[in-house]
Amino acid sequence: MRTTSLTRTTAETDVSVEINLDGTGAYDNQTGVGFFDHMLDQLARHSLIDMTIRAKGDLHIDDHHTVEDVGITLGQALTKALGDKRGIRRYGACLLPMDDALVRTALDLSARPFLIWNVDLPTAKIGTFDTELVREFFQALSTHGGITLHVDQLHGINSHHIAEAAFKSVARALREAVEVDPRKSQDIPSTKGAL
Repeated sequence: MRTTSLTRTTAETDVSVEINLDGTGAYDNQTGVGFFDHMLDQLARHSLIDMTIRAKGDLHIDDHHTVEDVGITLGQALTKALGDKRGIRRYGACLLPMDDALVRTALDLSARPFLIWNVDLPTAKIGTFDTELVREFFQALSTHGGITLHVDQLHGINSHHIAEAAFKSVARALREAVEVDPRKSQDIPSTKGAL
């Protein structure tokens, strides 16, 4: 089973992540940031990666450190759980509609992190959540997960719908990329022989 647990502690946050890449999408995420927990739940549910995330951060300042550090720790946990990436499909893509929003994701578990983020959240807040933190999360996840990640908003007028569509779209693409390819289950998916 491709499982891992990881803890990251700094002066600003204390984050623990447990994941199972071969799960059913079960989740138990508690970061102290309500909207972010809702998005992490979507990420787990639609990727079929079981996730248990706990974070205690300096929320008296703002949500930034907590959101970013969860992205860092989750990215590191994905890298650890994937190991040498033998047998995975490697690539994933999803075109996901949610009401007015339509978000396209394409990703490569390449160990070459790069984020292309063409998403425009029209409001500064979703409830009390700073919408700019959506990008910060995916930047941290991409960097520390070694993911080439392209996220493009094709339509959308409601910030909640756009953000949720982004999380779900990334989740569905990630589900495809981490799956074992039955035709190449013993091979590393690269002509270089390493990822």
